[in-house]
Amino acid sequence: MTTEDCLFCQIIAGDIPADIIYESDDAVAFRDINPQAPTHVLIVPRQHIATINDLTDEDCDTVGKLFMAAQAIAKEEGLADDGYRTVMNCNAAAGQSVFHIHLHLLGGRLMSWPPG
Repeated sequence: MTTEDCLFCQIIAGDIPADIIYESDDAVAFRDINPQAPTHVLIVPRQHIATINDLTDEDCDTVGKLFMAAQAIAKEEGLADDGYRTVMNCNAAAGQSVFHIHLHLLGGRLMSWPPG
């Protein structure tokens, strides 16, 4: 897949509309169109990286910034004190459907374990 074909790259570029709630130089976050919790936000790096398997040592800062964005969004959404879940899937068998790494931020309800 090229970045021109990537749904998330198109959202980042502004070619496809999304409910964007956070932007920085490194990441964009928007509400999931198929939410699995009252709050379900996808946090994506501006840089196209297809899967976790494609990460390199140079991407450590990028991934760290996704989690810092999750922390800021959780606080803004009122989730920080009660708790929230972050999830990053890798490849189709794990549930990855868009091949641009993204961190799911879920909250606003009790999360069970195992997640399924």
